[in-house]
Amino acid sequence: MSLFLSPEHVLQGGYFHATLRKLQEPNTSIEPHNIMYPVFLLEDDDAVQPVSSMPNVFRYGINQLIIALEDLVLKGLKSILIFGIVETLPKDPTGTAADAPSNPVIKALPKLREAYPQLLIACDVCLCPYTSHGHCGVLTAAGAIDHAASTKRIAEVALAYAKAGAHVVAPSDMMDNRIKAIKDALVANKLQNQVSVLSYSCKFASCMYGPFRDTMKSSPMEGDRKCYQLPPGSAALAARAAARDVAEGADLLMVKPGLPYLDIVRQTKDKFPNHPLFIYQVSGEYAMISRSGSASEVQATLMETLTCMRRAGADCIITYFVPQILNIISNKN
Repeated sequence: MSLFLSPEHVLQGGYFHATLRKLQEPNTSIEPHNIMYPVFLLEDDDAVQPVSSMPNVFRYGINQLIIALEDLVLKGLKSILIFGIVETLPKDPTGTAADAPSNPVIKALPKLREAYPQLLIACDVCLCPYTSHGHCGVLTAAGAIDHAASTKRIAEVALAYAKAGAHVVAPSDMMDNRIKAIKDALVANKLQNQVSVLSYSCKFASCMYGPFRDTMKSSPMEGDRKCYQLPPGSAALAARAAARDVAEGADLLMVKPGLPYLDIVRQTKDKFPNHPLFIYQVSGEYAMISRSGSASEVQATLMETLTCMRRAGADCIITYFVPQILNIISNKN
């Protein structure tokens, strides 16, 4: 029987890991399992580079990332979301480097699993950092999205990360039917009970991604992503996108960006209360809050924002503020 005849009966991909089990027990507190730390991974294993547009955020080679995570894990860090950055590997129209053996994410996953065996490791799955055109899918000769080729490549990349050791694959491309393609690949390789799919189910074409795209060097060479990311004013399309991904077997859902879209968070949680819901506090939000005043004012603004996200229905918040939040939680305890 095909997995997708009854996706609501396929449960184990969503709670095989202790952190995923905690997310099945929702409340309104902010604990370490309610936050996920996005990290930028470089090809150079020993590199550390500050991100100029995001205070206190760095890009790391794997050796330096392992060192940087040590204190955070001791303070309770439960999960990370990895974004790979290539500077020397070639970029081409199909994003060949995305799943090459020399890809920094694929090289890093075994080392992270060995260094922090209890840490939940998610990997962003997209082609934009690896394509010469900077779009999230494969393009036709006319410059439009080639749907079949795009979903095939996204599934190939997700499977490569899964085989390398990712606990969670998180497709951020917003291509139609990529969840089914990924699930089919995981089932074919007997990984469906070992790897969860976190869908960027409600990802909007926002102007708040600027610092992130500068960091990743992933802006489109031509055009924009409005034809496959959601228009900011459409709640109905967000509902349809989430329903599509649930029907195809997504284990976890996401709304991105965060604070301006709390109505979408509430809408999605009300519609799918049994799916853990993530919210991404994106780079533009981080930059604004970081510059909102004194250290005490930043902390107060941050915690108010996180509380509102939890109140709206978010089970886990993806945020660059994780080091500060862990400090706040530690001091409170």
